[in-house]
Amino acid sequence: MTTWRTIACAVDFSPPSRLALVEASELAKRFEAALTLVHVFEPASAATHDVFVAPPELFEQTVREMERLLEGWKSEAERIAGAPVATRVVVGTAAPEIVQFLRQGGFDLVVLGTHGRRGLAHVVLGSVAERVVREAPCPVLVVRGAGEGGAPAKAA
Repeated sequence: MTTWRTIACAVDFSPPSRLALVEASELAKRFEAALTLVHVFEPASAATHDVFVAPPELFEQTVREMERLLEGWKSEAERIAGAPVATRVVVGTAAPEIVQFLRQGGFDLVVLGTHGRRGLAHVVLGSVAERVVREAPCPVLVVRGAGEGGAPAKAA
């Protein structure tokens, strides 16, 4: 049986990522593994704004807000895992930043949620989970929201 010693959990503060947080926390407890929560803050690029470009102070304030939100999720993870949990906010595009974070941290496993978009929504919005699965240097556990019968469903 595989034993994971270091687990990362990527969160975007959505319901599917809350399910991933619970799963990652339970795994960390079961394997007595270190758990790190990571959130990627994706600032809107200047190209998407015709007139308004946020000042650096607003950017820094937003990053601090993401860190504050992550602290709340950290408390929940620590309660479930029964151990301290690390956090990290990184800035950039979600999938490549998550993969880079995993490589730099030498994690044994990453857990993340998926929104389960299909069809045109998937084509237009892409899938962070799918890209992480393809490029991650470690096993990936993808947790998705309620399935057809309303029960949580997981995919690896």
